[in-house]
Amino acid sequence: MMETLFENLTSGSMVFLIRQTLIYAVPLMIVALAGVYAERSGVINLALEGIMIFGAFIGVLFVRLVQQWGWFDAVKAADNWVGLQGFMLLTMAVSALLGAIFSLLLAFAAINLRADQTVGGTALNLLAPALVLFLIRLIANQNTLQMATGDSASWFMLKKSMFGYGRTDEVGFLFDTFVNKVYLATYVCILVFIIMSVILYCTRFGLRLRSCGENPQAADSLGINVFKMRYAGVTISGALAGMGGFVYALTTTNCTSNGDVAGFGFLALAVMIFGNWKPLSVAGAALLFGLFKCIAASYGSLYVLNGAGEQIYFLKDLGINTNFYRLLPYLITLIVLAFTSKSSRAPKAEGIPYDKGSR
Repeated sequence: MMETLFENLTSGSMVFLIRQTLIYAVPLMIVALAGVYAERSGVINLALEGIMIFGAFIGVLFVRLVQQWGWFDAVKAADNWVGLQGFMLLTMAVSALLGAIFSLLLAFAAINLRADQTVGGTALNLLAPALVLFLIRLIANQNTLQMATGDSASWFMLKKSMFGYGRTDEVGFLFDTFVNKVYLATYVCILVFIIMSVILYCTRFGLRLRSCGENPQAADSLGINVFKMRYAGVTISGALAGMGGFVYALTTTNCTSNGDVAGFGFLALAVMIFGNWKPLSVAGAALLFGLFKCIAASYGSLYVLNGAGEQIYFLKDLGINTNFYRLLPYLITLIVLAFTSKSSRAPKAEGIPYDKGSR
């Protein structure tokens, strides 16, 4: 029975389901790791949503300006997909850089001014969409910033034709799922997630960073500069969140920016708490939330094949109100947090401004 269902899903919508789940899960994963870096250093970063919004805007603006300047016109005309992927990687780096700079506002308020970190993060969440919408109106005289020409799929999506296959050629299940009609940015984020997780838990820098979030007084007594480590944690957090914001815009909103990321920054906070501030658990939680987000966004396109080969849209045919599916990821977030928040162990010194004179 289960084997037959899997075969039906594989021949029907399993490829689409896996692709879309990764598209939604990977930005959550990288932004949740951004929160881990900040909070492991001792600073609560509630501004993930705002930094994502700013990073998405910077990425789309950079793509738009480069297209207007014509830097990659020859690459596009020659259909040089390697060059276009390099363009995308450059944009990710720019978004990460500007996200890191934007996060310095939180770092300065929390570390130097010893301001309430929750209030500081909330202030950035309010500032980012207002600033982005203001700049979009100045630049494009509209409410949504778009690419100057084309769309994200035509410029940055990997397709089987790039690897020598014809449009009608059949490819294997794994190739079709993980290579055809996907974005390289998804796998770059996974690689960055692995590297940054290893740095956090397997290097001297990571140990020092985590010590500042657990017992900054003890860390300071050993010669560790707590202020510098907390600045590093928040800056890295901003870079990851900025990159995650652009990847979200690239893969889910057709490389547009309108001052909104559908609450992904807050969902990333929930993923971080559910994952207990540990990268491996965070990755699992992101996949879970990504699956429900995928179902919410595309439930009408998911189908199985019956014995006669007919497509059965099992979720759509249930007759459940559309708004229930849209509510599902956020409802699951509340339920999961209600059952797991008590067992979660946050860094002991997170949210507490460090005072060298206190012991």
